[in-house]
Order: sequence, then C-alpha cells, then structure tokens
Amino acid sequence: MTATTASTPASVSPVGRLPFLRRLRLRLVAGWYDRHLQRLDLADIDEHLLRDLGLTREDVRRECAKSFWQT
Repeated sequence: MTATTASTPASVSPVGRLPFLRRLRLRLVAGWYDRHLQRLDLADIDEHLLRDLGLTREDVRRECAKSFWQT
C-alpha cells in the first residue's frame, strides 16, 4: 500500500487555516476597536451635525461613556 498525504491547496488563505476560535477572537477584538473609533468620531461631531442626526450632546456623552465592549 502506498501512503497518501493530504496537502492544503495553495489557494487557501492563511486566515482560512486559523482555528475557528482564533478567528472569532480576532473578529471580536476588531469589532471592539471599530466601536471605539466610532465613538471617538461621534465625540468630535459639532452641534449642527448632531441636530441633523437627531442627537443631543447628552446622547453623545452617554454613548461615549460606554466601555468599548458595550453596545
């Protein structure tokens, strides 16, 4: 009998080889970082644009006071 070896095709991306939990953790951290950046941007919006968005300065303060993992 001849032994056969399984090889990974060259077209598979390195991310595809990562274990599921590692990819999940990377997506979670990336989402947290994105939320953090969005809140920083929200804090910089001026009053005129806040009115256009239907937000008050208190809404912005409350949102920006949340931790990065809170939705």
